[in-house]
Amino acid sequence: MKLHRNLVFAVVDALNLIFNEEEYADKVVQKVLKFDKRWGARDRGFIAETTYEIVRYKRLYIEIAEVKAPFSRPNLFRVFAVWAVLRGIELPDWKQIETVPNRKIKGRFDELSKIRKFKESIPDWMDEIGVKSLGEKRWTKELNALNQQADVILRANTLKTTKEALRANLLENGIDCEPIAGYTDALKLAERGNVFRTDAFQNGMFEVQDASSQLVAEFLDVKPGQRVIDTCAGAGGKTLHIAALMENKGQLIAMDIYENKLKELKRRAKRNGAFNIEPRVIDSTKVIKKLYGKADRILIDAPCTGLGVLRRNPDAKWKLQPEFLEKIMATQQEILRSYSKMLKPEGKMVYATCSILPQENNEQVKSFLASEEGRDFRLIKENKIYASESGYDGFYMALLEKIAEKTA
Repeated sequence: MKLHRNLVFAVVDALNLIFNEEEYADKVVQKVLKFDKRWGARDRGFIAETTYEIVRYKRLYIEIAEVKAPFSRPNLFRVFAVWAVLRGIELPDWKQIETVPNRKIKGRFDELSKIRKFKESIPDWMDEIGVKSLGEKRWTKELNALNQQADVILRANTLKTTKEALRANLLENGIDCEPIAGYTDALKLAERGNVFRTDAFQNGMFEVQDASSQLVAEFLDVKPGQRVIDTCAGAGGKTLHIAALMENKGQLIAMDIYENKLKELKRRAKRNGAFNIEPRVIDSTKVIKKLYGKADRILIDAPCTGLGVLRRNPDAKWKLQPEFLEKIMATQQEILRSYSKMLKPEGKMVYATCSILPQENNEQVKSFLASEEGRDFRLIKENKIYASESGYDGFYMALLEKIAEKTA
């Protein structure tokens, strides 16, 4: 493989923004890919995948390169050189790339690969919490799985098409994808590509959504005509899925504390042909109190550490701080106790996270059930999804039911 100067420079530019400016990797890659309109799919793929790979294994690569933050441009080129050598790519004779003996790089790699925190490239504190929470064996397997590149998964929007019709449409446009056993509306791309440019996407026939994430709305057991509340809707990936399962019948209230995210949801809903969604900004406790006892179904897709989705957000490993876990656990419990009050007796509620840590998941459900607010609820079922077993994102979901009020 021959390295092209402008592509390598683009990768180094991206790493500078991610490592030194602490910008989000996905936003940086989008920005950098706009540098040169002449780049084709292969060029763009090289920039995006190489950037993500170096971010994913940041700790390992900087240890081998013997550099420290803040990272100067020569040091970032040195890190890139480590990546290239480990992939068997011959380094070009450029003044920016300092000659590093291949034998030294490979020797350091062999040595560091025996230590999990370097091999899987994670902070010490995260490694310690993972082992304590999941055990050595499970944690090691999970880290390995979460360091693999994520597949691109589509969810057919059943308000506009079927999975089979969508697959045929995409195939006609040169995009090959396969259904996934056990996932109702999911299609997996045979190879990565920019699906957002297709007419099928512009016409709202699908959304990009990981297979594990697609299980959450189905877990909620919604029915057309119900009043459903998505309490932490964000930009609405799961909201749109719920709307499709409701067949646009009934009321779907999408709530969030961030108005800009709900604006994005409105835009997506229009493209999807989802007309029963009503966005509401949580700007005071009154918004929640007005809905006490009114919902047939509630989804709490709670804020979390995101440790189950590191495959697609590898920079989260370096942004997360140890104190964040305690803080987010308090928030999760507060949300559960407050938002659950909007459920009717005999209504159902799903608590979900994209984390694999039990203290954010089943332990939170146990705490809720033991609380004053949770005493009228019962756990129906839960689903713990591990990347090492499913091949998709790590997720947790619990289905709870509010017990009917006793009559005198």
